[in-house]
Amino acid sequence: MEQHLWNLKMAVKQLERAAKKCEKESKSEKAKIKKDIAKGLNENARIHAENAIRHKNQHTQYLRMAARVDAVSQRVQTAVTTKQVTRSMAGVVVAMDKAMKSMNLEQISKLMDQFEKQFENLDVQVQVMDSSMQSSVSSSMPEGQVDSLMREVADQHGLELNTDLAAPQSSVGTASVANKEQDELTERLAKLRGE
Repeated sequence: MEQHLWNLKMAVKQLERAAKKCEKESKSEKAKIKKDIAKGLNENARIHAENAIRHKNQHTQYLRMAARVDAVSQRVQTAVTTKQVTRSMAGVVVAMDKAMKSMNLEQISKLMDQFEKQFENLDVQVQVMDSSMQSSVSSSMPEGQVDSLMREVADQHGLELNTDLAAPQSSVGTASVANKEQDELTERLAKLRGE
């Protein structure tokens, strides 16, 4: 399972590299368009324009595929983590059976504490994985946030969007709640790791 996880992560990196290469080739083709238009070679400029569009579309497809593969790798990571925690919990249950047979109340108490700790670890890890899954899958992003970011970038660069975007929504409240939850999860995870 861990080998598959590693392979998935490598596939994501390869797809991202391919996307960067396509983006670079698209920019190169755009520069060639400008040169050919300046020379009056409109047919050559048209060919370079078609190539630029094709490379841009490939860039987008590679990024989309990388996001999907990354989402799958996050799910595999969740499975690996869950498997590890399950093994730990099984060990605690076996030890608990032995303790129950000997009826050593102190040992039973320690084992129950360990069990609860393992269960909390599992809960935190699942929450962190769910959080990272939600952020890694671009299709699950709220439409309002995506539109807002697009407007922000366009405003920074003095560009005008020619798509109809929904009215900007106030996401400040929800963002602060999400940040607070993420901070709490990070803090709990750090405590569990002993940092």
